[in-house]
Amino acid sequence: MRYRLLGNTGLFVSELCLGTMTFGNSGFWSVMGGLEQENVSALVKQAFDSCINFFDTANVYSFGESEKLLGQAIKDLGLPRNEIVVATKSTGTMGPQPNNVGQSRYHIFNEVDASLKRLQLDHIDLYQLHGFDPITPFEESLSALNDLVRMGKIRSIGLCNMAAWQVMKALAVSRAHGWSEFASVQAYYTLAGRDLEREMVPLLQDQKLGLMVWSPLAGGFLSGKVARDTALTEGTRRASLDFPPLNKPRAFDCIDVMRPIATEHGTSVAQVALAWLLSKNYVSSIIIGARNVAQLHDNIASTKLHLTEANLAALEAVSALHSEYPGWMISRQAEYRLPPAER
Repeated sequence: MRYRLLGNTGLFVSELCLGTMTFGNSGFWSVMGGLEQENVSALVKQAFDSCINFFDTANVYSFGESEKLLGQAIKDLGLPRNEIVVATKSTGTMGPQPNNVGQSRYHIFNEVDASLKRLQLDHIDLYQLHGFDPITPFEESLSALNDLVRMGKIRSIGLCNMAAWQVMKALAVSRAHGWSEFASVQAYYTLAGRDLEREMVPLLQDQKLGLMVWSPLAGGFLSGKVARDTALTEGTRRASLDFPPLNKPRAFDCIDVMRPIATEHGTSVAQVALAWLLSKNYVSSIIIGARNVAQLHDNIASTKLHLTEANLAALEAVSALHSEYPGWMISRQAEYRLPPAER
């Protein structure tokens, strides 16, 4: 297991992060895994024993159950607090009342305290806004997060699922007021869905933000269990919840290239998908979810897979984004600034 910097925090996190969406069995979230304490503790132990020091959860996962189960596992296993990095989030609906959702100071303060209680911790290492709130101004949310950092309840702040312009606007607001700035972005990124590379990746690189990747296997589609001419089978995540949205013919084209690469290296198709992401130097950590220890072990093995230049070239070619404006014009004009020998 290697460790990578999380943005400009100076904090090193494991290149794989254990996601906890499979923890808990409440309502909609039960289709993700429905794991109870015994299985949760086994996964957390396997992750920590494999040198994973990064754990990501959210208040909405099974409506708080995920945080409770993770916190209890940390306590029961006696994991050293100074050796683990715990991340959680808020924004989603946590109750029927009108102020049980969003990014108001009211809701953020309430949810931080609730998460700390469920996790049985005295601070959260990375607290993330779970999406964009069109109602609440960034000034309100960022002011609240800054105060919570100053209070010591959270250490660093991040965001999820926003557009590049929203991220840049938030950074500008924080800088104008001298507040704590977003250190990381959590986003969907996979061989089968490389949209992030259009605007967000250049922003991450320019502003030196960390990237946490969610759904690296495209909701299980790149697990290798799905075939082009067959229906989604029982036991695959996609059979229960066909999400995130996906261009499936294009994804199958990727799998067709991934299978022989997996055979060449004696690994799984899932490991190839993860290893491709790990080849990107702007990726801080990949969030992996698991229903059982065997699945987790297979994902962890991706850290030992070193794809060849030929492998990477084949994967890049089959999954490449089609060119869009203004990207193609920016690239074309940038060529004029290259030394003549490189044009």
